[in-house]
Amino acid sequence: VISSSRSPTLELHTLEGHRNVVYAIAFNNPYGDKIATGSFDKTCKLWCAETGKCFHTFRGHTAEIVCLAFNPQSTLVATGSMDTTAKLWDVKTGEEVATLTGHSAEIISLSFNTVGDQLVTGSFDHTVSLWDVSSGRRVHTLIGHRGEISSVQFNWDCSLIITGSMDKSCRVWEAVSGKCLATLAGHKDEVLDVCFDYTGQFIATASADGTAWVYSAASYQSIARLEGHEGEISKICFNPQGSRILTASVDKTARLWDVQSGVCLQVLEGHTDEIFSSTFNYEGDTIITGNSFPSVKPGIFYCVFFDIVAI
Repeated sequence: VISSSRSPTLELHTLEGHRNVVYAIAFNNPYGDKIATGSFDKTCKLWCAETGKCFHTFRGHTAEIVCLAFNPQSTLVATGSMDTTAKLWDVKTGEEVATLTGHSAEIISLSFNTVGDQLVTGSFDHTVSLWDVSSGRRVHTLIGHRGEISSVQFNWDCSLIITGSMDKSCRVWEAVSGKCLATLAGHKDEVLDVCFDYTGQFIATASADGTAWVYSAASYQSIARLEGHEGEISKICFNPQGSRILTASVDKTARLWDVQSGVCLQVLEGHTDEIFSSTFNYEGDTIITGNSFPSVKPGIFYCVFFDIVAI
């Protein structure tokens, strides 16, 4: 179900077809004409953002899909699964392109670099793997975390990788060498999500302790602490302009924050269950948040569009 904050009762589309929880979503930014959804039903679906039509259903994983991403060219979708593998899928044909094997536990997070020639995956085996997309070869294994990896991401110029872990820390790595450059500690519970802003100036972390932190990517010093959620924060991201942060929580709300001051600008309500996924569109004026919606048919992808032009 897709609705707008200006007309919250207006249903535009129902993306129906998954048979279990929809756990991961993504726009194919910068194009914005497609949405990918990954589900506990072991499939990934590709949808038309304008009409809600399902283009493809990607089948091949043998366990739940928990993370996914488009490459920058919008020609590939990568999916990560509890079956310990990541898969690459052709957006146009719907065919499987490659299976990336090597992790010994669930892959919980993945991210393409901005060129699209490398993919990074984070696993419950406490390690992060860097892959060459064209060959499917593993380039580096990043070792150092003492707990399961929760989140991984490249910075804008592809020089750095950031990782979050259940060991309550965030680490910054050099992509070329695989060397750990810094460890950001401060959260009192598991770090569940991490991200760079689009220019690579800031780092944001979200935790099970209900707080989020903003750091300088140059000095690794903290800039702001984001407090207000009443439960763990599962997702965090910057808007394309780098001026706002979006957090999604098990408290059934998403919040919009000012990066520099850490002030909460808006509480986004509408979900009746914990929010699994959230993201900005390419322009940064629309937010999509998603969860499973148990009061309707199992597997329906329930999401809310929020218009934030005035913020």
